[in-house]
Amino acid sequence: MKLQSVTFDLDGTLLDTALDITVACNRMFRAMALPERSETEIRNFVGRGMEELVTKCLTWDAPPAPEAVQTGVQFFRQFYQEENGRAARPYPGVVEGLQGWLETGLPLAVVTNKSLAFTEPLMEMTGLAPYFQLYVCGDSTPYKKPHPGPVLHACEALGVAPEANLHIGDSLNDVAAARAAGSLAWLVPYGYTEGKPVDSADCDALVSDLLAALRQARSLI
Repeated sequence: MKLQSVTFDLDGTLLDTALDITVACNRMFRAMALPERSETEIRNFVGRGMEELVTKCLTWDAPPAPEAVQTGVQFFRQFYQEENGRAARPYPGVVEGLQGWLETGLPLAVVTNKSLAFTEPLMEMTGLAPYFQLYVCGDSTPYKKPHPGPVLHACEALGVAPEANLHIGDSLNDVAAARAAGSLAWLVPYGYTEGKPVDSADCDALVSDLLAALRQARSLI
């Protein structure tokens, strides 16, 4: 079946958002009188949504108490609202790649575990909003990736069959979500992989950037 749509992960695929997230996390730690973590550590926590990020941040020798996670989420939400987009930048080749994808005429959507309240302003601030018809965010459906629900929701909203959709991400969460939905799963080798490096064996294709993905997909369009 020919491709009829493309969905993209956000953090680690389109945008490098780690510095903003790290600053917000470390502000959270200071507010809770806890030791700070490095950007490298926090990069490995990104990918499964805000509550999971905070839970991992607050895990040292033992899992944090639910009350601590709740407090952390409140602080993180406040601080990330202020930091969101300040240092975030598209990865090299993303803007050129998205322009090429847009010129194919295929509908493009973002499927992310980030909350809609953070996604919309971030896309506007970084200039990526005009390329997309739809955002499916961590609070758009009852599920987050790696559950297939967000990818299926995007396909339904775009009016395409899941098997005619290509999902491009940076982690095994994206592969799991896409494959469970019945979509192709392509990965970029950069981004946030939760400390689990990816290779071509993990997905349907490993592409160096979005321009390379477009060149490789020409025969599928």
